[in-house]
Amino acid sequence: MRVIAGSAKGRKLKTLEGLDVRPTTDKVKEAIFSAIQFDLPGAVVLDLFAGSGQMGIEALSRGAETAVFVDRSARSLQMTKENLESVQLAAQAQLHQAEAQSFLQTTAMQFDIAILDPPYRKGFHEKLPLLAERMADEGIVICEHETGLEMPETVGVLEQKKQKKYGAITVTTYVCRKDAV
Repeated sequence: MRVIAGSAKGRKLKTLEGLDVRPTTDKVKEAIFSAIQFDLPGAVVLDLFAGSGQMGIEALSRGAETAVFVDRSARSLQMTKENLESVQLAAQAQLHQAEAQSFLQTTAMQFDIAILDPPYRKGFHEKLPLLAERMADEGIVICEHETGLEMPETVGVLEQKKQKKYGAITVTTYVCRKDAV
């Protein structure tokens, strides 16, 4: 696993081992970041279900101002911290050990971009309304999920913009339209 582009381009990142770990492939990561490359400079990014932190680190490397990493696992956050330090981006990061729902219910932060790679088949997509409340107007939500999962066209102020399949993985992108309500 590596950083694809930006200030930390080519730097290797560590990941946890185990059956529950599914690092995003370079192909999917490149597609996601190509789609949002012009939205990243100066953005506040949420890496929800951070794992190793690779998605938030990629965002920082490409010009995001701040990335907030949330994961319930202390081991995952430790790996994220080590990866941030190794690519010298720790100063732009905030780490929170919390369940996603709890974090979204208690934070007052607003995000320009949110990247989600929740555990498959756990129903997190049903909690997207909590995330919608934390998104800036015109904010972008990128949700990586198993192919075959039906994602809603709209979730409150979130409107589905695009959906792309990559074999067993599908990426669904939403845009927050607060002014449309």
